[in-house]
Amino acid sequence: MKTIQLPTINLRRKSKDVLESPEALSASLCAAMSTEQTEKSSNGAGGEKRKNKIRFPDRMRITGLKKRHKHKPPEVPVVLDFSQNLEQNHLAEASQHLLAQEERLFSSEAADEQVPCTDGEEDRLQKDYEALKLQLRMVIHDSFNTDNQAALKSAVTTILQEEERDHVWEKTAKHERPVWRPMECREIHNKLLQMVVEVRLQRANEEESGADKLSTSLKKDICRMGKRIQNDLLQVVRDVQGCYPPEFDVCNMYTQLYHQAFSMKLQELTQSNTELEDCIYILSWINDYYPKGVLQQKELQSHINSEALGPLLPTEGLKTLDEQYLSHKEAVVKTWLSSALKREEEHWQTGEKPELMDNYYISHLALDVIHLVDGAIKEAVTILGNEDKAQRILFQLCSFLASYKKSIKELLKGKNKDISDILKANLVSIKQLREYIKARENLPEDVKGTWLSTVADLRESCHRYFLSTIHKELKRHYQKLWTQAWFSSSHNITGDLLTALEDQTTRITFLKPACMEELLSQLHTEVMMEYVRRMLKRKVKLKEKGEQETAATFLCEDSARINALFIRTGSKEKWLSNVLPKMSEVLRLQDAGSLRSEIVTLTRTYPDISERQVLALLQLKTNLSSEDVRNIKDSLIENRTSPVSEPPPPFFCNVPVKRMLI
Repeated sequence: MKTIQLPTINLRRKSKDVLESPEALSASLCAAMSTEQTEKSSNGAGGEKRKNKIRFPDRMRITGLKKRHKHKPPEVPVVLDFSQNLEQNHLAEASQHLLAQEERLFSSEAADEQVPCTDGEEDRLQKDYEALKLQLRMVIHDSFNTDNQAALKSAVTTILQEEERDHVWEKTAKHERPVWRPMECREIHNKLLQMVVEVRLQRANEEESGADKLSTSLKKDICRMGKRIQNDLLQVVRDVQGCYPPEFDVCNMYTQLYHQAFSMKLQELTQSNTELEDCIYILSWINDYYPKGVLQQKELQSHINSEALGPLLPTEGLKTLDEQYLSHKEAVVKTWLSSALKREEEHWQTGEKPELMDNYYISHLALDVIHLVDGAIKEAVTILGNEDKAQRILFQLCSFLASYKKSIKELLKGKNKDISDILKANLVSIKQLREYIKARENLPEDVKGTWLSTVADLRESCHRYFLSTIHKELKRHYQKLWTQAWFSSSHNITGDLLTALEDQTTRITFLKPACMEELLSQLHTEVMMEYVRRMLKRKVKLKEKGEQETAATFLCEDSARINALFIRTGSKEKWLSNVLPKMSEVLRLQDAGSLRSEIVTLTRTYPDISERQVLALLQLKTNLSSEDVRNIKDSLIENRTSPVSEPPPPFFCNVPVKRMLI
């Protein structure tokens, strides 16, 4: 047999007195026996003489011995052979014994000393290594036994020792190595841990308790597996981890193994059609209980890297469960919203007034809807572990808003005696819905725009009920604006309009202040539009400079009085106070160049003003020549493309002008 040079390996010893080789151990034992024989010979005669003396109790006899032998010889340590170490689970010592024999049989020094290596010795050594492997497996298999920790620690030391010797033999050709090399103890350890974890997870249903109250067998299985993972990982951190050096990263190793085993079990459970109840429970474990409960325990957090774990279910399997849950939840939310609207409609027919709170009517419809949707989304985020997926539930608002709009229209067509109060209450709900939709950051802009448009239609339907009545009462006052009567006595005519306007607005009571603000703002805008419409009807002919300047002055005075009233009563449309003064400058100016410049400024300030409206305004000034009008029109076309950076809200686009005026 060919021998090779093996590097010296420092074998671990339990004590400084334990020798390194069998020959040395034998010499030590002989020396100890010789000393014992010498002591017996020197004390033999004395022993005979003391034969007939009183026998002292053991305690006293030992004391006497101590007095006679002041210098007790050192105790010889008990040296165990391979079998004894193996039997007592001293695997590291047993491994050292075999490594020493291997070195004696295969090292180059042994060849130089002509130490014979027989086939019998090599066979015996191979059998001993097999026995060591078997015992190593048994100890690793029993890793979760708290009484086995010393043996496990010794087994880990054995793995490191054998791994070191495997590395030494790597430099040698395979046919020159011992048949047992490489031992690959670490690979054995890792595979065995995987088997241990899989078996423990399989037995969880029998050995773990606390899931008896769950409604299905699948729920019980998953819950018990989850408890087993949690308890085992805690035991790894508390007990098992101390048996391993840091290089093993044993906590993460166990976490990864349990994660993989749990994943396989979940995939098995979801292969066939899953009941909805079980589907929700599986998703809850995947996205909530397992990642946020089991893996995020304080004792585990500093020892494991949960971010490195993959998904528990493959994409397709998870997608199927997600779709099953979402489809169910969407149907449930749709039913809830439909029921909420139906209850609201039924309340309209009872003849009872809406609830009065803080001196204004309220409806709970929007709050109920928002609460239902938010609650469903919150639950879905927890179960699905993904906010974007859960947002699908929000889209049930689309059909609800359409139904709500239809219900309000039907209400307006009827003859409900409490319609005014019902609309006031619903304006509160409509405002709450609008604010809720605006705040949805994850909602696509096109969808948000569509929904806000529907809500705007709802508000417009309610506003129109109140505003149409007001405009009807103001019609006779509107008709006097920009007539010869107005030109003769604008102060009184405008005053009558404002008196009637204030009287109408004070009649609107029990409306929430924020909703009253919006209603007054819309009325403010519409009154100003009606004023401009009457002005552009051109019933007044301004032939001279004096008339044009007087009309411009009346225009500014009317603007100040109308806007002051609305701002005082709660309108927020302060920008409207600039519209009429801007138009008055067109009437006041006489120079064609200045007039052209003012028209350009007007169109840049209000980009929605049309050419037809500009020409209608110019036609109030009958002293303008056709050439002046043509030049202004050309200038208007050239400078139309550069509006101010922040134009006011649309105004002129809602003011109609008859084609016949052009």
